Amino acid sequence: MELRDDDPVAVAAVDAIHNGDLGALGSLLAGHRELADARIRGAKGQTRSLLHVVTDWPGYFPRGPEVARVLIEAGADPNAAVTGSWHRETPLHWAASSDDADVAAALIDGGANIQATGASIAGGTPLDDAVGYGCWHVARLLVERGAPVQGLWQAAALGMTGRAEELLGSDPPPTQEELDHAFWQACHGGQRRMAEFLLARGADINAIPDHTSHTPLDIAPGPDTRREAVVSWLRDHGARSAKDKPAGKA
Repeated sequence: MELRDDDPVAVAAVDAIHNGDLGALGSLLAGHRELADARIRGAKGQTRSLLHVVTDWPGYFPRGPEVARVLIEAGADPNAAVTGSWHRETPLHWAASSDDADVAAALIDGGANIQATGASIAGGTPLDDAVGYGCWHVARLLVERGAPVQGLWQAAALGMTGRAEELLGSDPPPTQEELDHAFWQACHGGQRRMAEFLLARGADINAIPDHTSHTPLDIAPGPDTRREAVVSWLRDHGARSAKDKPAGKA
């Protein structure tokens, strides 16, 4: 089943998912037997599944894990990939990119492939997205669930010294570029001991990887996707900083 994104059924389904309205979603699924596994086509020809809607940026939609479970139980494919785009990300890739660990866990429990390829980062796995975008909660969840840490840069970002030692001892050993990238990722992940470990093994403390214009020092304070989500939520609900001026005052 394929629906345009302006189709009334598609609009209603997206609204129900983003509002966490399980009653409305259940009614739609009961009335349209193929809806759970439907594809929604956008104006540019890209298609996504309803599980992509659950995991869409910025994530953390109300009752997200429950919604994911309802869709999977109704027949949604947890491994359906985006089509018509420059990547082929699955819903788990999207959950990884917003650091929504609860929804990621629901997807994995429902059969999502933790080694699915097609990520927006190097065409890789959900772990590539999680580490690349600084989504540490999902990154650790994926490793706990069995995702292999195949790159030195991943091990460095997660502070996995034992795995880093194994990769440094591989044949052939990592190149200088790979070592410098791993050092950058250690700083990205706030892994001081790992940074010290890699610096002692020849990493360049000021090297800038090809994918960025930031030095290790620039990225060390780095973005934390999960914290950004909390800040956005607080702002949306009227929270103020002590630095904010009260309304009506100069």
